[in-house]
Amino acid sequence: MAGKHSYDGEDELPKAFQKDREEDELPKAFQKNKKQERPETMRKQNNNRTNNKKGKKKKGKLKLFGKIVLVLVILLAILLGSVYWFISNKLGKLQQVDIDEGDLGISDEISANLSGYRNIAIFGVDSRDNNLDRGNRSDCIIIASINNKTKEVKLISVYRDTYVQIEGHGLDKITHAYSYGSAPLAIKTLNTNLDLNIKEFVTVNFDAVAEAVDQLGGVTINVESQEELKYLNSYIVETAKVTGKSDAKVASTGRQTLNGVQAVAYSRIRYTAGGDYKRTERMRTVIEAMTNKLKTKNVSEMNRFIDFILPKVYTNITAGDIFALMPSAASFRISESIGWPYDTKGITLDRWYGVPITLQSNVSELHKEAFGEPDYTPSETVKTISNSIVTKTGYNR
Repeated sequence: MAGKHSYDGEDELPKAFQKDREEDELPKAFQKNKKQERPETMRKQNNNRTNNKKGKKKKGKLKLFGKIVLVLVILLAILLGSVYWFISNKLGKLQQVDIDEGDLGISDEISANLSGYRNIAIFGVDSRDNNLDRGNRSDCIIIASINNKTKEVKLISVYRDTYVQIEGHGLDKITHAYSYGSAPLAIKTLNTNLDLNIKEFVTVNFDAVAEAVDQLGGVTINVESQEELKYLNSYIVETAKVTGKSDAKVASTGRQTLNGVQAVAYSRIRYTAGGDYKRTERMRTVIEAMTNKLKTKNVSEMNRFIDFILPKVYTNITAGDIFALMPSAASFRISESIGWPYDTKGITLDRWYGVPITLQSNVSELHKEAFGEPDYTPSETVKTISNSIVTKTGYNR
């Protein structure tokens, strides 16, 4: 038929169709390779897509982990900052004073010898007001000796009437050192007469002790005898007048809870057997009883106690030092109470004194018991003071 084409012959196919047909008729080997080429390429593309997805997921996880760590670090910083602010705010209530550590009578030899111990002087003054500086005698002198390695704490009471050398005042009762020159002179007197390395101190008023005991709800004390009971009730009257608190008497002997006035009165008894030596023991007993009672308090109760007591404390220990001490404070334990000097004899000159016999031997014994030095040889300073005391009193064993 005119105007029409016949498609029966292969040669007469349109070129486009012929090309497709030719490709279909390639040898089988070439056809196989051509068929395999596409799946391999696809597999590589699929693998790349999978790896990209895994990489994106991994990066996503790392970013998420980093954000979590960042949030935790920020929260920790806020928490530590809040804790530090809270504690610093509390410690800011202390009555703090700076003293020249270079004038405390500590030799390089003693400093090296006692490097493993932190010795802190605790002074209890009988002030009638809030003045805790010079002009007040330290009726209570206790050295809290902390073993830096074991955290063991020993309380060393120094008898107030002990005859020692006070710089600028000659031989005198150690209780007068605080009155003459406040804490710095009292610390120097302890260091030079006992071969110690004291740099820090804490001073409290007996009034503050009475109020602190009341804040704790009283302390448990064993009133041992009728004689002790008699003097206890006598001191209660005097202590109540000074503190402005009730003068409730103690009715009987035995183990019982004493309030603030009663506990302070108990710690001041000095006319029973043992005299001033027994009194210092009672002071240590009250301190230990307060420590044990404080451990039973919850956080809220401790907070109230801290708010009350800190403004009544006079010290050169900084807030930073106290903050640094806190992590290990929980492991501190009072292991022993020591009364010093061990061997004394009374003498009346212008007044009564407790004379160490001799100062040198008493210092040797102290270092043996408190610091584990069985063969301790006192410094030349101690030997010189000891000889002066012997010359003045004639007491040499």
